[in-house]
Amino acid sequence: MDNMRRFETIGQYNAFNNNETLHPLVSVVDLSKANPRSGSKMYFGFYTIFLKDVKCGDMVYGRHTYDYQEGTLVFLAPGQVAGINSNGEIYQPKGYALIFHADLLHGTPLLRRIQDFSFFGYQSNEALHLSERERNIVLDCFSKIEYELEHAVDKHSKRLIVSNVELFLDYCVRFYDRQFITRENVHKGTFEKFEHLLNDYFHSDKPQTIGLPAVAYFANELNISANYFGDLIKKETGKTAQEYIQSKIIEVAKEKIFDPSITVNEIAFDLGFKYPQHFTRLFKQRTGVSPNEYRKRN
Repeated sequence: MDNMRRFETIGQYNAFNNNETLHPLVSVVDLSKANPRSGSKMYFGFYTIFLKDVKCGDMVYGRHTYDYQEGTLVFLAPGQVAGINSNGEIYQPKGYALIFHADLLHGTPLLRRIQDFSFFGYQSNEALHLSERERNIVLDCFSKIEYELEHAVDKHSKRLIVSNVELFLDYCVRFYDRQFITRENVHKGTFEKFEHLLNDYFHSDKPQTIGLPAVAYFANELNISANYFGDLIKKETGKTAQEYIQSKIIEVAKEKIFDPSITVNEIAFDLGFKYPQHFTRLFKQRTGVSPNEYRKRN
């Protein structure tokens, strides 16, 4: 799977899959129209959502391989690379892809919201697995977009197309919320591992050698994407991952402040801050008082 296919435009991907281009910035691609092919890496210059109906090889994304199941949605943001590893065998693509260029969103409310759909930053092994009913809702959204693409262009076309794309993405947020709940036991274990890693971080020399604990560090240690990790922590605690980490920093800082032999500057460096004033600012934001004021009160 060494060869790389690049798709910069909607038209290029439509042509690759034998689909007509009805709009230069958006398309619902029927993958069953494509010619049989072997696996390859693909670069996408636009938002891409795959709905795979049947197993058709292993999805390779980053360092991970994911075995497709029926009714699975995988989300790719512009600039990402994915592909199918068919082990050199020829396969017939099936399912659908919703693809849309970022330019489609200009002047629409969705442009302001698109960054909120964090699943575009998930890895393929964090894909969305649909129930039959959810799959039908997805197909209904695709059908409405397709209807507008086949309809004669009028003053309503863009608004209706983008509104239906947004509706589809909002449904995906709901479906992911359901998936987080149904996988609660798995996520509990991940959260417990995170807490263990976070505690260990401050009992090591990592704050001095690496710096402040970062969301990306823990996501990498847990072998999940930073976006998925952030959403998991938010659903588990009600706080963002960054807020949760900062709460731990303040908790550790309070313990250190009780030791009068350590200066505030030393505490800041021990925690991983490059500049003591950044520590003082964060501490005051979270507690309402400066570290020195906190020390005097206690």
